[in-house]
Amino acid sequence: MLKTWVRPVRPEESECKQRLDAARDRLEKLQLEVKAAGLPVLVLVEGWGAAGKGSMLGRIIQNIDPRFFTVTSMSAPTVEEGRYPFLYRYVKAIPEAGKFAFLDSGWMDQVVKERLRGELEGKAYARRLQSVLRFERQLTDNGYLVLKLFLQISRKEQKKRLDALTDNPDTAWRVSENDRWQNRHYEECKEVFDDYLQATNLPGEPWYIIDAKEKKWCEVQMLETLCSAIDTARKNAALAVPLLQNTFPLVSMPKLAQVDLSQSLTDEEYDARRKALQKRLTVLHNRTYRKKVPVIIVYEGWDAAGKGGNIRRVTAALDPRGYQVNPIASPEPHEKARHYLWRFWTRLPKTGHIAIFDRSWYGRVMVERIEGFCTENDWQRAYNEINEFEAELINWGAVILKFWVHIDPDTQLERFNSRQSTPEKQWKITDEDWRNREKWPAYEQAVDEMLQKTSTQKAPWHILPSNDKKFARVKALEIIVDTLEKALEE
Repeated sequence: MLKTWVRPVRPEESECKQRLDAARDRLEKLQLEVKAAGLPVLVLVEGWGAAGKGSMLGRIIQNIDPRFFTVTSMSAPTVEEGRYPFLYRYVKAIPEAGKFAFLDSGWMDQVVKERLRGELEGKAYARRLQSVLRFERQLTDNGYLVLKLFLQISRKEQKKRLDALTDNPDTAWRVSENDRWQNRHYEECKEVFDDYLQATNLPGEPWYIIDAKEKKWCEVQMLETLCSAIDTARKNAALAVPLLQNTFPLVSMPKLAQVDLSQSLTDEEYDARRKALQKRLTVLHNRTYRKKVPVIIVYEGWDAAGKGGNIRRVTAALDPRGYQVNPIASPEPHEKARHYLWRFWTRLPKTGHIAIFDRSWYGRVMVERIEGFCTENDWQRAYNEINEFEAELINWGAVILKFWVHIDPDTQLERFNSRQSTPEKQWKITDEDWRNREKWPAYEQAVDEMLQKTSTQKAPWHILPSNDKKFARVKALEIIVDTLEKALEE
């Protein structure tokens, strides 16, 4: 793109001023339409060092109500951020519906710097590009406007600006060693930039090359591009998003009706096997911390199936400083206003830690599907989006275990009645539990489809027969221990 880019002809000063005033007025009006339409706008501003990214952002945001935007300067990841997946800090920065988020540099800047330093090559670079493409497409598919701007200046212009900044004691601090290195190796950097821009320039998330040589003209281009992109995004909002074919190898799963629920353990068998497995799990938890392997355990299942008791037997073997249990309820307003996976990205464990999810992102294809909290297009797309999300975590190095805790309707009714008639257990039963029970056939159909479409080879589902809770607890511990032992041997 940079190789073939032709600098656009700058209009005369009078026309430039006229277009600038018109674009500023247009954005002031559009921000209200963005808010009313609930359109989340993510603007990524990349470019050469000293191209004016910060100053241009300062000019753009003057046209927007401060309550409607955030600006984040994405410097190099901290040590703490380095313990999370590559996309973690960028996902955290995405805006709520009806608001703008501006990133002063972002995932492109990090990728190209790592490539120029020789840290990303071959397959690793290809995987990183795939992560970026999936991330941007998922945002667009879920109603985000992702606007990507690259501010272009020549090597001569860059050196001129760096020298001017260095000569002024008040601005010299703004010139980094990386900026100087970039100017000395301009052609090499341009080659890497161009490769990245071409690889990530797609119809739904295109790159716009901005001539940044002259500030007023640069601002005109940025404002006009932003306004045009908002107009297009609002028109696209009513269109259905195409469903993608699954590209992940799947594991064949039985239907719930085929699962043997008669399996059970005696109290003696249960105590002996549970204690032995918990002892092994304690050792493995220490090893996951030493080897910096993140572990994610997902629990889904019927109401009253025994998820909570199962989780307690797992956590009893873990160091409390190294795990977090995330009980997932209905999303809070600030969570609902973002991509549905946002609240799970922000609850991921650090390397060496364990995150346990009591309910999870699979609510998209179960409760949200059944209760009509999202459109059919939304939950149909979610199968692939979830597989992509989990693939991202696995490529990061995470071990993912997914459990469906299964019981039959009669057992659920028995447990509901027990909770209803036992004062100290009544808090466990709600009117919503009874309502969900009435929709058992619809939920069973949804769960069967979920198991078939999201049990990938690297993140398969495990069905835990739980008519006998003791059997399910031991089975879960066995699967966790066996999986971790295999993962930590590699």
